Amino acid sequence: MSDWNASIIEEFRANGGNVGGPFAGATLLLLHTTGAKTGQRRISPLMYQDVDNGYAVFASKAGAPTNPDWYHNILANPDVTIEIGDGSLACHASVANPEVRAPIWERQKAAQAGFADYEARTEREIPVSLLQPRQ
Repeated sequence: MSDWNASIIEEFRANGGNVGGPFAGATLLLLHTTGAKTGQRRISPLMYQDVDNGYAVFASKAGAPTNPDWYHNILANPDVTIEIGDGSLACHASVANPEVRAPIWERQKAAQAGFADYEARTEREIPVSLLQPRQ
């Protein structure tokens, strides 16, 4: 895990899910995945959006030409855990189909202008993943 992510995770946990800096005021969760290749547990801090029956997260990787590692992990191992605030929740991850993705993505770009910048930096369509609580 990078020092950048480690410091965000530490701040998130110390402050009940709130962080400062570039994420001040943002809706942030910690996504726990199982590595697609390594099988090791990974934690990724991500911005999220509340959606019907769960949460949406965005594989933007700041507009890089490739998807982030956590995205490959959820494709291989869709049973994940998330931390929101002081709690944690077991979820099942799936990739939103184009019809579901479009309005969620547009809301995210409107709420967080950086996501429109990420979209402009890359030729790939940025995947939107849905995290639905397991029963």
